[in-house]
Amino acid sequence: RSLKEIFTFKPRRYVRAVDGVDFDIRLGEVFCLVGESGCGKTTTGRLITRLIEPTGGSMLYKPSAEVAAKIPKELMDKDGYVDLAQKLPKKISKLLRREIQIVFQDPFGSLNPRMRVYDILKEPLVVHGFGSTEEERREIIYRALSEVKLIPPEEFMDRYPHMLSGGQRQRVAFARAMILRPTLVVADEPVSMLDVSIRAEILQLMLDLQASRNLAYLFITHDLAVASYLCTRIAVMYLGKIVEMGPSDVVINDPQHPYTKALLAAVPEPDPSNRLKTRNVPIKGEVPSAAEIPPGCRFHPRCLYAMDVCKRKEPPLIEVKPDHYVACWLHAKH
Repeated sequence: RSLKEIFTFKPRRYVRAVDGVDFDIRLGEVFCLVGESGCGKTTTGRLITRLIEPTGGSMLYKPSAEVAAKIPKELMDKDGYVDLAQKLPKKISKLLRREIQIVFQDPFGSLNPRMRVYDILKEPLVVHGFGSTEEERREIIYRALSEVKLIPPEEFMDRYPHMLSGGQRQRVAFARAMILRPTLVVADEPVSMLDVSIRAEILQLMLDLQASRNLAYLFITHDLAVASYLCTRIAVMYLGKIVEMGPSDVVINDPQHPYTKALLAAVPEPDPSNRLKTRNVPIKGEVPSAAEIPPGCRFHPRCLYAMDVCKRKEPPLIEVKPDHYVACWLHAKH
């Protein structure tokens, strides 16, 4: 709720990477953050996983019954939620970390090149105390590799990352994230650096893991085509703000914000017969610097429908249809 991350630079400059973001992720769904590079979507994912500390706001998380039983009642609200943005004891943070995992964008940089696959997957088990013997841990690792379709597992355990393809590395990254049985996984553009032929396999793997675990994903991408295939709900971000949010089919088929319409118009045309047709992309100019955010609506310098109020006041995020929210003065009273 109202999540913020402001970076400070010298000489005195502020970058509002994430500025008052509100959304919820429901168990068993794939919630997608979509936007251009620099819009704040990756920073949002890193905030949720506590890789960076928020400047303001709250992050309410409901732990599993097993973990909740080990958390002091004073750290939870009446509904059993813990605010991850607050300063938590190290022991409690460690308990919560195992339930919220992340898969990074780069499968070539996210795995330690000096460690075998077996050791990469064993490390989180040792850190969080899973498996009391080496045999138990080996069995857990065997099952994790089987689950991500690296079969037979014994052929992959002793390999180093450089001995794997990009798709195989990303499967190892998913195995590492899933091995602690999390309830929420942040997937930060996990297929953007993979060959097109491999992307569908990884996306299907994500859906298979979700179905077998009933976990939730925060899926971060710049590709609306991928988002429409995978996601339950979509939130479109622009310069640190959510400008549109709703069920994926509604946002894709009936976009209400000019920026969402521009993103959809920029998606490549798959039909060769339509490739040479001229398409109007309703957007102008370049993305402003996050250190020099324009007043009023952040999108107004690039919007073809900008009015005077857009230059003066920031639009609220309002519900235009059931569960469909838009931040635009074309839909709000002013």
